[in-house]
Amino acid sequence: MYNYIVEQQVKKSFTLVNERRFDELVKSMALNVRHSFAGDHALGGVRHDQAAVRDWLDRLARLTPNLHITVNNIMVKGWPHKTLAIVRWTATATLLNGDSYINKGVHFITLKWGKITELDVYEDTLVVYNGLEKQFRSGIEEAHAPQIIS
Repeated sequence: MYNYIVEQQVKKSFTLVNERRFDELVKSMALNVRHSFAGDHALGGVRHDQAAVRDWLDRLARLTPNLHITVNNIMVKGWPHKTLAIVRWTATATLLNGDSYINKGVHFITLKWGKITELDVYEDTLVVYNGLEKQFRSGIEEAHAPQIIS
């Protein structure tokens, strides 16, 4: 039963991203949450608090305004004091130049007593980089911005 509850919480977090309801999503995180996104680009890097994660989510929405993440599979392991959820997903969007963006990846989400304490995102970093380059060439200068780190 506990694993089912966590699975539903994780599914909801992806729905919140898709609906751009970032304030609600960030409230589900510990104050000192650690969020890492693989890659050497404007979305890469590591953040260590809710404010920086919120800034990162805002940037994600500006860089990929119609991004949609589909959850393919969730596996939950552990107990309330330390839970690991592994989420396989597919992200899709239409870039400003009309090209399709498709990427597959995985989230490793650590929770403690229902709060997200760590969030590690691994995807095809070349696909992200190329998508950001296309967005930059289409006029989104922030696609070349420095990483948001804290």
